[in-house]
Amino acid sequence: MAEIIPLHPSRPEPLWREAAGDVLRRTRHERGERLADTAERSGVSPQYLSEMERGLKEPSSEMLAAVAGALDLSLIDLASAVADDLREAVPTRGALLLAA
Repeated sequence: MAEIIPLHPSRPEPLWREAAGDVLRRTRHERGERLADTAERSGVSPQYLSEMERGLKEPSSEMLAAVAGALDLSLIDLASAVADDLREAVPTRGALLLAA
């Protein structure tokens, strides 16, 4: 009898806050900015921004907008980049392999 096997059984989907943090950190690094500079422009503490980038905080939409704006990203840009990263992390969600 055939058995259905998930293609990625042990690969959990990343949390949105982790993916958003990765995008913010990557954008900041691409711009060559220090955490303290981005934090100051966005009006958040460097510690809070660090925790956002590491996916430890569940930031409000206002906080996300402030940090994204400080990095010259719109919320649409941020959300699109996060969606792209999530698609890459779990490219075939729900895909199954039929084993005979």
